[in-house]
Amino acid sequence: MAFMYENIRIRAHEIAAHYPQPAFYRDLAGSLALSARLLKNDPFLVAVYEYVASRLENDFGHGLDHVTKVTVDAGALMHAEARQSGQDPETTGRWIVLAQCAGLLHDIRRKEKDHAARGAETAEEVLRSFPLDRFEIEDVCQAIRNHEAFKLPTPVDTPRGQAISDCLYDADKFRWGPDNFTDTVWHMACFFQVPLEEFLRRYPEGVKSVARIKETFRSETGRKYGPQFIDIGMDMGREIYDLILAEFVSP
Repeated sequence: MAFMYENIRIRAHEIAAHYPQPAFYRDLAGSLALSARLLKNDPFLVAVYEYVASRLENDFGHGLDHVTKVTVDAGALMHAEARQSGQDPETTGRWIVLAQCAGLLHDIRRKEKDHAARGAETAEEVLRSFPLDRFEIEDVCQAIRNHEAFKLPTPVDTPRGQAISDCLYDADKFRWGPDNFTDTVWHMACFFQVPLEEFLRRYPEGVKSVARIKETFRSETGRKYGPQFIDIGMDMGREIYDLILAEFVSP
């Protein structure tokens, strides 16, 4: 079973290679480069990254690769949002770092029930030993509480907290596009040893759930670019579904 799903995952990556990258990565290349540099060079972020890397497991494709993508994209979203609002560079830089901190820690309790709430609790404990004030910690933790799909977010009291929450959510939901169909679903199917017949029966309904994400993006930049992630992923998903029927289902 595991071998079959790994083969499907490999074929899914071959299909994905023929699709264009979402426009987000072209249009916001400068913001993404800035975010990546901060993640690599900011001492605080490096320390948080090392903490996460030593504890996070690759749970259904939600391991360190997922966390890194979310973190860089959240930082880029924050940079774009701050520039649109005319925010000063110093404040913008701090908000980017906080959004990235939320990205690094958002799945720290991924395997637990109510993982967003539990992750926020753990993040609060961890961040007490880092150079953040209590208001910054609360903004980061509130974003982590609010990052799950199809759940009503709890109210956020500050513009900074709202921006961090929105950028984390959107960066995480970008992963419901191509990443979902190249990696996540195959890791899950393999872990749970889902018979292929059952997987195919449930697949169309799963794609419908992915489509619903298009209407949930929260930041202005996320609403602009997020739906394309989902559309590309769903196009891939349909092609992968046809490939499975053609190559992996016995006549």
